[in-house]
This record gives sequence, structure tokens and C-alpha cells, in this order.
Amino acid sequence: MHRLIKELRRREVFRTLGLYIGFSWIFIEGASVFLPAFDAPDWALRGIIIVAVIGLPVTAVLAWIYDVSDSGIHVQADPTDTVVVPFGGRKTDFMVIGVLAVALGISLYLNITGSRSVVVEALEPISVLIADFDNRTGDELFTGTLEQALQIGIESASFITGYRRDAARKLASTLHSSDAVLDEETARLVSVREGVKLVMVGSIEPKGAGYTLFVRAIDPKNGEVLASVEADAKDKLDVLSAVGTLAGDLREELGDKNIDRQKLVTLETFTAASLEAAQAYSQAQSLQYKGRYEEAMTYYRQALEYDPNFGRAYSGLALSANALGKTEEAEELWEKALATLDTMTERERLRTLGLYYSNVTRNFQKAIETYESLVAKYPSDDAAHNGLAVQYFYALNFPSALREGRVLLDLYPNSVMGRSNYALYAMYASDFETATAEASKVRELDASYFKAWLPIAMNALANGDIEATREAYRQMLEAGGRGVLTATLGLADTAMFVGDTDAAIAAIRDGTAAAEAAGSQYFLATYHMAMAEAQMMAGDPSAASSAVSDALAVSSGLSRQVPAALISIETGDFSAAERIATELGGTLQPQNRAYAQMISGIIALRNGKYVEAIDAINGGIEFADLWLLRYWLGRAYLDAGYFAEALDEFTAAADRHGEATSIFLDDLPTYRYVVTLPYWLARAQQQLGMVAAANANYTAYLGRRPESDPLARDARQRMQ
Repeated sequence: MHRLIKELRRREVFRTLGLYIGFSWIFIEGASVFLPAFDAPDWALRGIIIVAVIGLPVTAVLAWIYDVSDSGIHVQADPTDTVVVPFGGRKTDFMVIGVLAVALGISLYLNITGSRSVVVEALEPISVLIADFDNRTGDELFTGTLEQALQIGIESASFITGYRRDAARKLASTLHSSDAVLDEETARLVSVREGVKLVMVGSIEPKGAGYTLFVRAIDPKNGEVLASVEADAKDKLDVLSAVGTLAGDLREELGDKNIDRQKLVTLETFTAASLEAAQAYSQAQSLQYKGRYEEAMTYYRQALEYDPNFGRAYSGLALSANALGKTEEAEELWEKALATLDTMTERERLRTLGLYYSNVTRNFQKAIETYESLVAKYPSDDAAHNGLAVQYFYALNFPSALREGRVLLDLYPNSVMGRSNYALYAMYASDFETATAEASKVRELDASYFKAWLPIAMNALANGDIEATREAYRQMLEAGGRGVLTATLGLADTAMFVGDTDAAIAAIRDGTAAAEAAGSQYFLATYHMAMAEAQMMAGDPSAASSAVSDALAVSSGLSRQVPAALISIETGDFSAAERIATELGGTLQPQNRAYAQMISGIIALRNGKYVEAIDAINGGIEFADLWLLRYWLGRAYLDAGYFAEALDEFTAAADRHGEATSIFLDDLPTYRYVVTLPYWLARAQQQLGMVAAANANYTAYLGRRPESDPLARDARQRMQ
């Protein structure tokens, strides 16, 4: 052995292998960084490593046979022969040490800095529709249960977004003229229609005491199978974990390289502790999508009976309660949902927080931050983009809402909700041309979508076409449900706009009955407040005050509190208005505080304290630049004798009249608030000597109001 080592040293095999290993090491480290940058396949780096390993013994053999000297390459001499002077001598030893040191340094640097992970492959967004599982077990517990679990599992990948199965089923029913199931054929048909990239078709069948689950990912256009996975469950309780395994395998097949298998199985498949909870939750989701909130709440509660820590069920229950106007119950449920955030996937956790900030605390800036984080992590998530657009809208940033809404439509051009919202953003931004065009596209996609008629009605009302406005609301009535409640309020709003108080009161009574039948506290309170406004217009302040009390007894909120304060001021009950201002001013939401300042300013205005009124309303605008504050700031400037300032505010209000279509940003018609604007604009113009412009606005106002209207009488006198 000693002689072998001595001979290896004499033939410089160790020195040669040191150089080979050092240079190979450096080359492999460099390849691991640069190959991904040029989209090289994974096998390229593996091939380089294999070649390097194979080359090691080859190099050793060549070093044994040949010798490199100052005079060239020679066959190694016999020890008894004259020794050829080796190439480099001690310098080569230093070279070997230097190369190995460099290789070690590069390796340590890359491992410490993580440079190999700098280049991250950006995967194209993939939309997926999960067809109904083929349940071959005979156990109904698996029907409608596994699809939701699989969708949650695959959506943990940032580039995958599941298409709503409820929306797909609704579209399928229109295509087949029946309540179609989402079998493979139907799911493919819907996917081609909606531009969904993949359909996932699954099945579950018995296997001994357990089950086997299969899922295929197919191209909806040609039926080509792009991925096929299967998993076994040892028993019924193990089925959801098996779905988690399937989800991980599918994500991997679709290109996801960041899968935490253990986390996927234990957390990210489904947060329900039992299949019964999962099934009840799935039924609740379907009912909630259809607007059947009371029934949905029943199934959400069933899910929570099976699994009291089912966070997603709490948030769904809270949303349904909120839709029914059960605000106190909704707030309690949201608190329970927040306590279970750690049971949700990251995507669902961010979605839940975004909804909480938006619907409960009304902290729109926090909601925007949350949805921005969601969009950054899940760039193809339609709910994330829609949520961000909605928050920009609530923050009165209509250009950003339109921009984000456009991003959503670029990703999902056939999204009915996304296109409807885009039409509404344009309406609020006073771009009625875009609003009506987009609303027409919504009706082409889904003729029953009631909100598509709102921009049509508002555009007609803004143009003074009262019959077209009423016809749009009559079309909305046919949608049923919330369409009836919104359309009836729209008819009342139109009647108040033209000063027909009898028609307004009749419509409000119909709406009140519909709200009571639907069990909607929100709409019931809204109709009570509309009745208060109609009674004030009819000259009955006592009936108006009674209706205000009815409204506030049912539900509070800006759309009730602000009108209640305005009516209280009109009836001379300043203390009631001040109480509302104090209540609003003590909350976190900037819009609440803005309205609190406005109410205080109007009270000061009625007391002849003009500068105090102007300061208060301007202070409110610093919180939130709301349309109604601009209108009342114009009124304050006019009463204070600052006519140029008044004209500027009234002109701004006229330019922003789209915001008055639904002053409280709840998509409920309030265009009646605009009706007096031409009169006040004319007053400011007249004071500045703009007689022709003032008379034109007086005439416009007279065309909207009955002769008995006090401002109409004043307008006629001022024109003489």
C-alpha cells in the first residue's frame, strides 16, 4: 500500500485529481446559477454532474499513464529510467490549493446568499374548473364534498385560480335549459365558453376498507389528458388527506416547485375536521351564491356543529348574516372567524382579512394593503383583483378602481361580476357612456344579472328620460330577489326626483313589504329612511320623524344615519343631529368622520355661523372627499356670500354627479340628491352676473319639479 501511494504521488495522480475536482466544482457551481437564467431544462445540470463524476476515474487513469513536463506530454517513465522533470513543480501544488480554495469559497457564498434561488420561474396563470366527482361508492357523503377540498388544495399554488363551480353550474343551466350537473362534457363546454384553461375530472371508488381517488387534468378544447394522478385513503376519515395528496401531485404536474407536502395534507386541503362539515359547507356556499342567505346560514351552522373550529364556515356565515342586514350577529361571527385564521390557507386568510376590513371595520386602507398583498402573491386570483378594485372604489379612488377592474377583465373577460363592477365604477366616475356599454355586455353574458340595469337607469335619469329610467327598473324587477328590492327603491328614487311624492310613497310601501318578506333588515331600514325623505318632500315632518325612528330602530349605518341627521336638521331637532355627528365622529372610518364634520357644519350654517360651517365641512373633506360634502360646502359658501367659491363647488358636484347615483356607495339609487343642484348652481351664477347661464339652470330645474315645489316658485321669480 505504501508503495502504491508513493507511485501515485510520483506519477502526480493526486495533484492532477485535485486540479480536476477543483475546476469541475467551480464549473458545476457556475452552471447551477446560469443554466436557469437561460431556461435550460433540469436534466442539463444533472448531465453535467454525471459527466464530471465519470471523468474522475478517467482522469486518474490518464494521470497514471501520462506525464506533463516542460518538454510536453510523455508516457510515464519507469522508476529505473531517467526521471523526466515534472511540469511546474511546487508551483503546481500551489495552483491545486488555490483552485480548491476558490471552489470552496464559491460554494460557501452561494449557500449563504441563496443565489441559486434568485432566478424563479414565472408560471403562466392557469384557470381551472373542477367537474363533479364521479362518486362510485354509493355513499352520498362524498357527493359535492371533494370538489371544494380539491379546489382549496390546488389554489395554494400562486398561479392557479379555481373557476367558481356555482357560476359554472348556473351557466351550464342556461346552455342546457336545465339545472345541469357539471359532468366532464358540461364542464368542458363551460370552460371553452369562459376561456378556462383546464378541467379537472375526478372519481372516487371503493378499495377494500378504503377508497381510491383519481383526478385527470384535461384540455377542455380537445379533451387531451395533460396530467393524471391517484391516491388511496385507508378509510373515510382519510379521504380529505388523500385529496390533499392529489392536490399536491397536480400542482407538481402543472409546474409548482414550492410544495410543502406535510403542510398540504394537514392544513391546506380543507379546514373541516369531518366530511359532514365539508359537505354542509359546500351546500352553504352554493346557496349563498344564489342569494338564498337564510338557507345558507342553516348549512353553515350545520358545518360548525360538526367542526366548531371551521374558520371558513364562520366567515361565510358572517357574510350571509351581513347580506340579510343582521349586522350585530355578523360582527360576532367575524370575531369567531378571526380566531380561526390559523386554520386557513394563506390565500383564504388574506381573503378573509380583506373582507373583514372592508365589511366590518370599514378600514379601507387596511383592506387595500391586504388585497395588494394577495394580488402580489396570487397574481391570477380573480377574487383578489376584484377585492382590490372594490376597496379602491370605497376609498373614492375611482381611477384606480377602473384600472384594477380592467386587469381583472383582461385575465377573465367573461367574468359577469367583474364586468358588472367595471360598469358601476365607470358610472360612479360619471363616465356613463362606458358604464352603459359595459352593462350591455353584462346582460349578454347573463341576462338575469340585475345590477346590469342600474347604469342604464341612472344614465337615462341623468339625461332626463324618466320613462326609460322606469323601464330599466321594470326590467330589473324581473330578476327577483335583490333585484326587486333594488328596482323598487329605484322607482321611488325616480318619483322623488320628479317630485311625485304619491308615487314615491306607494313604491316605498311595496319595497317595505318585500324587505319584510325577505327578512332583510338592511333593506327594511333603507325603505323606512326613504319614506322619511318622501314624507319631508310631501310636507309632513311629523311622519318623516316617525319614519326616521323606525329606520334607526332596525339598523344604523351611514345610509340611515346621514339622512336621519339631515331630516332632523330640517325639522329643527339639532340635538338629534348632533348625537349622530358625535357617534359618527367617534369611529375609525374616515367617511364616518367626514359626514360627522358635514353635519356639524350644516348645523352651524343654520345658526348663521358661516365661517364655522365652511371650516367644519372643509375639515370633513380632509377625511374623505365625498360628493355630498362638496354640495353642502357650495351651500355654505353661497349663504356666506362667497359666490365664486360656491360656483366652483357646485360645478365640481355637477362634474362628479356619477357619485350621487348612489351616495353611500352601496349600489342603491340616490340620484334624488342631485335634483336641486341646478337651482343652487343658478343662484351662484346669478350673483356673479352670469344671467344666461343662470336662467338655463333655472329652466333645467323647473323641468324636473312640480309647480308646488318651493324652490321652483323661487326660480320662476328670479328669472323675471
